[in-house]
Amino acid sequence: MPSSPSSPSSGPALAERLDGLLFFPVTAFAPDGSLDLDAFRAHVRRGVAAGAGAVFACCGTGEFHALAPEEFGACVAAAVAEADGRVPVVAGAGYGPALAQDFARRAEAAGADGLLAMPPYLVLADQDGLVRHYTELAEATSLPTIVYQRDNALFTPEAVVRLARHPRIIGLKDGHGDPDLMQRIITAVRCAGLEEDFRYFNGLPTAELTGLAYRGLGVSLYSSAVFCFAPEIALAFHRALATGDEATVRELLDGFYVPFVELRNQGRGYAVSLVKAGVRLRGWDVGGVRPPLSDPAPAHVEELAALLERGLELAGAVPGSTASARAGRAR
Repeated sequence: MPSSPSSPSSGPALAERLDGLLFFPVTAFAPDGSLDLDAFRAHVRRGVAAGAGAVFACCGTGEFHALAPEEFGACVAAAVAEADGRVPVVAGAGYGPALAQDFARRAEAAGADGLLAMPPYLVLADQDGLVRHYTELAEATSLPTIVYQRDNALFTPEAVVRLARHPRIIGLKDGHGDPDLMQRIITAVRCAGLEEDFRYFNGLPTAELTGLAYRGLGVSLYSSAVFCFAPEIALAFHRALATGDEATVRELLDGFYVPFVELRNQGRGYAVSLVKAGVRLRGWDVGGVRPPLSDPAPAHVEELAALLERGLELAGAVPGSTASARAGRAR
């Protein structure tokens, strides 16, 4: 049975817990293409141990689009078990109303702390339709919901205010990248008196590139695909950004992140498949991507290997970074 909008919500609790670097793990597949839960568990376990602020399971980087409902439920349950309450686990939910609500209920049954609501499949809807879709999704479970703005799910400030009024819609992840629109959304929600427990996330691909701009808007939370394969680099950058260490931010942007984005732009689907290649380069076998995505060209994997080495060197030069601490212990 759908939960009543007036029923107790864990939304504020999740909103308060979301902090630090947001980890979007890849989903591991065996050589025959089947789900590899053991490898997925190990991947999540490493991320939590490395210092992830939250685990967003079965989302874009996790190839949500390629998972059967049963696989989705198994992955979310595995992520919940590995997080073990140390950090919140948020699960993706998408497609049309029926499937999105089914995935949401499966996430709730698996023990997830919240949902990331993906854009609906293909259709171009008006604002009333989008608000209705996400409202019904939020009411399908007791889980707090973050709405993902991108592609065919773009909102006016007025529509976001309507969403923010729902007791279980607790945030907006922006994958669109229009700072003018984001500022107007933030202002509208604030002027409506709804900002206290409503969170904003920079959800652009390789969000580190736009981290400075989003911090100027007051948005400090962001997803990091790089964290999947190089938590040392991701955490060094996150720490530098949070403390105002502009020299380190520039060094990591110039020496790693901008070249990584240029490499990512060399192939379709590389926002996922290149990340998975990076995980494999670290010696962690999570398999390849499922169709319709393709694995990166060998030459691009070689470029990534060189870039990864350079990024780890840069991260090791940052006082307090994971790589620097390891180097110190080795001396």
